[in-house]
Amino acid sequence: MRKVLVLNGPNLGRLGTRQPEIYGGVTYAGLAGHLVETGRGMGLDVDVRQTEHEGQMIEWLHEAADGGVPVVLNAGAWTHYSYAVADAAALTTYVEVHISNVHAREEFRQHSVLSAKAAGIIIGCGVGGYDLALAHVASLTD
Repeated sequence: MRKVLVLNGPNLGRLGTRQPEIYGGVTYAGLAGHLVETGRGMGLDVDVRQTEHEGQMIEWLHEAADGGVPVVLNAGAWTHYSYAVADAAALTTYVEVHISNVHAREEFRQHSVLSAKAAGIIIGCGVGGYDLALAHVASLTD
């Protein structure tokens, strides 16, 4: 099975309790378990991680780059301003995911420093967007 990292940035560990009207009621643990099972059905070995620390995210992206491991990336707020995360992500093959429709939200959320190098971008499909991202990654690695 092909390894895939699903990397989540700040506040995503609060899924299920943080603004459920925007992000839904699925907990982070529920999402992580679902993605491991969904990935297995696609022939993927999914490793789901979340951090509140930008340096940790960069280290995980470097790990993916060094191992040739594709990434599903929801960088949270770093999406909008972290050139360090963008530079590290650019070393990998990644699909950018946003749970909410960022284009229907505050102006600052409507720009991504990650999008230009992404192999795909999934926006506004709820946590189901991760399933779409895994399917896209699987199609890239066939």
